[in-house]
Amino acid sequence: MKTVFVTVGTTSFDELILTIKTPEAVKALKARGFERLVLQVGRGSVLPGPESGLDLTLEAFRFKDSISEDIARADLVISHAGAGSCLEALGARKPLLVVVNNKLMDNHQQELARQLHKESHLLYCTCSSLTDTLRTMDLSVLVPFPPAQTTHFANFLDIALGVQ
Repeated sequence: MKTVFVTVGTTSFDELILTIKTPEAVKALKARGFERLVLQVGRGSVLPGPESGLDLTLEAFRFKDSISEDIARADLVISHAGAGSCLEALGARKPLLVVVNNKLMDNHQQELARQLHKESHLLYCTCSSLTDTLRTMDLSVLVPFPPAQTTHFANFLDIALGVQ
């Protein structure tokens, strides 16, 4: 079953949760062959529970110890622009659509999303453009995020600490 996983991390982003469940967004997902929608709603006021009329299989939860399995099972990850959520999805090599919360002050999340988009690792939008993005997105243009190169960091530390 083709699955979309939506995560807001540990924060509250009700607008994203409400937008992804609109009839227009659901129709756009269905048109792309998605049949299952899994929502991680965090601390938001939108409570996970049964929904009627969605025309998708819906699962929702607030928090888990780890969302790694949800990401691994997803065919598309839609995430808030938190660095941890983005890097986890990209590290799992999943297509990622980041929805920037443009209501945040001093929006460093938008800067992160813009840079990773510029490098073709993800697509990004806001809640107001989410449905249009779902209709028109081309996931084939995305470039896998390079794996972590821990030796570079270790070498940097060695040099910085004068070990080499």
